[in-house]
Amino acid sequence: MSKALGRQLMVELYGCSSDKLDDLIGVEDNLVTAAIVSGATVVEQVFHRFAPQGVSGVVVIAESHLAIHTWPEYGYAAVDLFTCGEEVDPMKGFEYLREAFEAKEISVVEVKRGLFADPEGNGRHKPDVSRIPLQLEEAVL
Repeated sequence: MSKALGRQLMVELYGCSSDKLDDLIGVEDNLVTAAIVSGATVVEQVFHRFAPQGVSGVVVIAESHLAIHTWPEYGYAAVDLFTCGEEVDPMKGFEYLREAFEAKEISVVEVKRGLFADPEGNGRHKPDVSRIPLQLEEAVL
């Protein structure tokens, strides 16, 4: 059995409010709120509005990140919610965003990231680096 270092939700939101997807401040506020609702610790955020339309942004959290890119002309947003640890629940953030952008259809793919198991099959949260035979100096050569 192995334990994941993190969970990544790759989300597609369809049939969203075009106005909400093109509102720089609104998209930023919604992504920051999604991080907080998930139980994450917000570190910083960067967002940009494109001309003539669309917003991209990322919220860096202590537990990884949330990112978004919007296509208001299609009522579509691509969202990535990547969280690490046991305390943060990215599904709560996804549900918040689904409502906030008024998505009529959704697609969600969840990927477990950083799966490690020791030789006896016991789950490990972090790899045992002493079992890695290649030294850093050798890897650089």
